[in-house]
Amino acid sequence: MKDYLLDIVKHTHALGFIESAKVTGTDTETKVEAVSEDRAVMIKAHFHKPVADFVGTVGMPNLGNLNTILNIPEYAEDNAKLTITRSDTGPSNIRFENVTGDFKIDYRFMKAEIVTEMIKSITFKGAKWGVETAPTVAAINRLKFMASANNHETMFVAKTEDDNLKFYFGDPSTHAGDFVFAHNVDGVLTKGWNWPVAAFISILSLEGGDKMVRFSDEGAAEITVDSGLGLYHYYMPAQRK
Repeated sequence: MKDYLLDIVKHTHALGFIESAKVTGTDTETKVEAVSEDRAVMIKAHFHKPVADFVGTVGMPNLGNLNTILNIPEYAEDNAKLTITRSDTGPSNIRFENVTGDFKIDYRFMKAEIVTEMIKSITFKGAKWGVETAPTVAAINRLKFMASANNHETMFVAKTEDDNLKFYFGDPSTHAGDFVFAHNVDGVLTKGWNWPVAAFISILSLEGGDKMVRFSDEGAAEITVDSGLGLYHYYMPAQRK
């Protein structure tokens, strides 16, 4: 259970813009949903195997606090206890207890109806992906360099040119830059939608796991990250500057 909690926190709260998540579980699947406060990023994920402790629907509030608890050295030993208390709708709280039983913390889940109301606006009806690419470490670093050189810009534009996927920053009339993010891509992007720089970099900077970036000329982008335990989909609608 602890590994799954750490996985959720790493792929939501650690990004810097997610504070709570919804977990829905059955005997056959376990799903995670979250959304940034500004609705700029929506997360839909599922674990590769169902997690029995997550059967039901539950909210995970204050993920920063949960992250703190999970990383307390008292709970690092294999014999440390993690006990789930359940209600009719699913887990109600987790008790963390060290090996000697003299250091205990309770983390309380959010009721199903409350988290469902909070995250009910998460919808993604699918998109026709015009371009998709598995980003290289070099490409991600180039994005970071370009963002640093254009640190006043909160958005970038993605377009294709000569079979290359290019990212554009700034206004050519003042301060600007562009670079090739991926060579020899299939498909085209022509409409020049705006995408959030900080969110893209945060997601692509997640350690470990295979990643894929997809763009649609219809105004949607997706980054997928396979953590090993689960597959996380990060959906972003196009934005205006």
